[in-house]
Amino acid sequence: QAQLMESGGGLVQPGGSLRLSCAASGILFSNYDMSWYRQAPGNSRELVAWIDRRSQTRYLASVKGRFTISRDNGANTAFLQMNNMKTEDTAVYYCKARHWSAMTDRADSWGQGTQVTVSS
Repeated sequence: QAQLMESGGGLVQPGGSLRLSCAASGILFSNYDMSWYRQAPGNSRELVAWIDRRSQTRYLASVKGRFTISRDNGANTAFLQMNNMKTEDTAVYYCKARHWSAMTDRADSWGQGTQVTVSS
């Protein structure tokens, strides 16, 4: 199973940018779809962005055009570039890995989460 280590969270002002990194180990990274989720207090965890092994991407509507998910298979790392950040982006962000062939979420691997706070 994957071990996912997230980094890059922190405090940023509205309109600012952050880049989150998710370093994976214990898996053949190129065979895994990667995604970023977030969860704000009192809210459900929501899918923010997804990238498959072919580098196809999908985004939560509210972040489309502002966030970019990418991957570097050589570095076993997925990224979430967050630009023009809004206070509504404040949440704990989680990285998830799922093998491309998985039919359920039972084998999903999750990172520990990293806090992102957007505040002036």
